[in-house]
Amino acid sequence: MVDTNRITGAARELGGKVQGAFGDLTGSRRDSVEGRAREAAGQAETLYGQAKDTVRDAARDFGGRVRDAVDDLGADDVEARARRAQGAAQDQYARAERGVRHAAEEAYDYAEDAYARGSHALRRGTREVGQQVAEYPLAALLIAGIAGFGLGLLVSARRD
Repeated sequence: MVDTNRITGAARELGGKVQGAFGDLTGSRRDSVEGRAREAAGQAETLYGQAKDTVRDAARDFGGRVRDAVDDLGADDVEARARRAQGAAQDQYARAERGVRHAAEEAYDYAEDAYARGSHALRRGTREVGQQVAEYPLAALLIAGIAGFGLGLLVSARRD
């Protein structure tokens, strides 16, 4: 049985990749950074779902092995031991689930912080470039012209 976190994480990761690629294609740093943050959050959620599946499967396997190992004992004794083993396995599963959930939350918080820092840097850079263009409009025009000429050379060189 696949955990729903794996499905939603994969969907979020794919959406982040698409948004990041769209941002790269259009030159929108905001979309690019936001897409990368969503992609990281999706990866974390997918990993969380995979870990939950692994722990759940291991707990079931462990419980089955315990039941098989004590089959030769008396019925009442076997049932009591199987219940204790199942309870221990469920406790281990719950602890592992909490640990994985905590790790996923930390990864999500890290992705959010990275997105916030990237957004802040982008806004600051945009402001600084705008100030430089306002202070030196002739130099900005000259630089834009040189960059356009260089791009034109690159495009025409590729066609040859």
